[in-house]
Amino acid sequence: MVTSRQVAPPTLDVEQALFAAGHTFVAGVDEVGRGAIAGPVCVGVVVITSECGDIPGRLTDSKLLSAKRRVELCEPVMMWARAHALGWASAREIDDHGIIPALRLAAERALATLEVVPSALVLDGTHDWLRRAARTSDASVRSFDGEVVVLPKADQRCASVSAASVLAKVQRDSLMVELSGTHPGYGWDGNKGYGSSAHRQAIVAHGVTSHHRVSWNLV
Repeated sequence: MVTSRQVAPPTLDVEQALFAAGHTFVAGVDEVGRGAIAGPVCVGVVVITSECGDIPGRLTDSKLLSAKRRVELCEPVMMWARAHALGWASAREIDDHGIIPALRLAAERALATLEVVPSALVLDGTHDWLRRAARTSDASVRSFDGEVVVLPKADQRCASVSAASVLAKVQRDSLMVELSGTHPGYGWDGNKGYGSSAHRQAIVAHGVTSHHRVSWNLV
């Protein structure tokens, strides 16, 4: 198993290049829950400036951290960031529009609530789903018209994206634990809505809930 000790810590190299290019507010963006079969997808956005200072200690991709450490990092991350936000798209919206448009919707919802407007952002992955995915009919959010840097493993390499991944992971995990209390039997407090064998067996035994992505291959 890969641990945070085996991965080089994230840097601000990409963000600093964007500052040097004239951007004042740069955002790191990451999603959590894309591959789950139940629950919403959550997109975290963390905005930094060149004056934000040192990266919070032991920050890295949320998947490489223990649950306890992720929670401990939330306050330092929020204090470090110039602004931060989370956006959500529900299981129903994922079923209605598809996962990639739902990711875009969640990201645009997060961006719409920020107190500052980033002119550039770093997106984890290999595909610019923020601008190339089909848009949904939610008229309350706007398209992002700034610069987008798409970078594989940005959640490990770029501190702002690592920070976004931590905030999104903690909040989505917390939501799935809460939902587990009202929908017992599916193990969401442990599997967080992902398709474990026990989760799929529970669907066979108990059926689906309103939080399941029924358009997916659940069993």
